[in-house]
Amino acid sequence: MTASVPLLDVDGLDAWYGEARILFGLSLTVGRGEAVALVGRNGAGKSTTMKALMGLARRRARRMVFDGHDLSGLPTHAIARLGIGYVPEDRRIFTDLTVTENLDLGRRAPPHTASPWTDDAIFELFPHLADLRARPGGRMSGGEQQMLAVARALVGNPALLMLDEPSEGVAPIVVEQMIHALTRLKARGMSFLISEQNSFLCRAICNRAYVIEQGEMRWQGEMDALAGREESTGLLGLVD
Repeated sequence: MTASVPLLDVDGLDAWYGEARILFGLSLTVGRGEAVALVGRNGAGKSTTMKALMGLARRRARRMVFDGHDLSGLPTHAIARLGIGYVPEDRRIFTDLTVTENLDLGRRAPPHTASPWTDDAIFELFPHLADLRARPGGRMSGGEQQMLAVARALVGNPALLMLDEPSEGVAPIVVEQMIHALTRLKARGMSFLISEQNSFLCRAICNRAYVIEQGEMRWQGEMDALAGREESTGLLGLVD
């Protein structure tokens, strides 16, 4: 059950790369304990939406509020401190550092407050990472790197986790492991904004979906309603 006041409330979001305008007045909400999918073809503006929310792209909005805090004008590190975890499409783990060293770096980021996400808690959620704790990130598979990227975001104890294409380049068995972990996190009350083209993952995790096309919001509604739309495998970019 989501609260009446959204955890994330965005209205009229515009964004640019250089002089090119990419987003045109996007509006979306994510409730507390809710998982929301951003759906659309490649180049539709899904990744830009997340980057804009994190202050990684030039943006403006009529309203951009997270947990009662105005995100407008805040730098990326300040946004993260408020409780937003972000896993970009390219994961950006440190390939020359081990799993535990990557996690330790996540903990060193301010603020230096106690987090429930100890190594033991992370390895309980992602058991496979426990077997790889001494392995450098560069010697891990794409799926293993994705699990590590999510784990590193978790050590900051976010209230909202934004995942950009978490299943891309990941083996189906690892996708299933990811779904299991994300479902457990959602049951604990974590919120998600997920940019994804894997319809199986979206249906398993997400309550609602927004459809982006050419930087504009074209549709929003319940995930089940989206799955029934004829164009979901074409126009919307969803694949089974």
